[in-house]
Amino acid sequence: MSLSPSKTPRAGLPPVFRYSQARAAGISTDRLHSLRARGLVEQISRGLYRWADAPAADTDLLEIAARAPLGTLCLLSALAQHGLTDAIPPRIDVAIPRGQRVPSVQAPVHFHVFAAPTFGLGREELDLGAGATIGLYSAERTLVDVIRLRHREGAETAWEALRRWLRRKGSKPATLIRMASHFHGAERAIRQALEVVL
Repeated sequence: MSLSPSKTPRAGLPPVFRYSQARAAGISTDRLHSLRARGLVEQISRGLYRWADAPAADTDLLEIAARAPLGTLCLLSALAQHGLTDAIPPRIDVAIPRGQRVPSVQAPVHFHVFAAPTFGLGREELDLGAGATIGLYSAERTLVDVIRLRHREGAETAWEALRRWLRRKGSKPATLIRMASHFHGAERAIRQALEVVL
């Protein structure tokens, strides 16, 4: 008789777990393979698993969160999370602080290296479900980044995102200018962008 996922002995493992955690909890490699073969455990990527009955979650983001704990959704991916673009990102944009090793992942991701002193500015947490989170830059930080990097991300993308943000209740240009003041040359770029769209 096979066990349902809810009856499977989980040895205290979270919804998403690493191979090393399973071994430390007393689950042998053979047992883990058996659980996977019976559809009780799903393999997200090499050495990373989730219980099949865990809450639905984006497995690409789960992998990135596990491999790059400081990884933060940025640029077009963050704009999409904040509803500031209709574009579907062709890859997942993730910022990591300068000095951190770029991890190897299967997910379609583009890692961007951001300066360590300003890396945490506007960084929030996005709940992925299954007990996991990933960093997400605030709408204001994302706009500053998209505008200051518009030569790479596209000026029209930046202007449209800024227009959408300005239409939101409580959005104030002064908040954006304050955020931009932390980045070399960004305050001037934000003021010019506001002149373009206002």
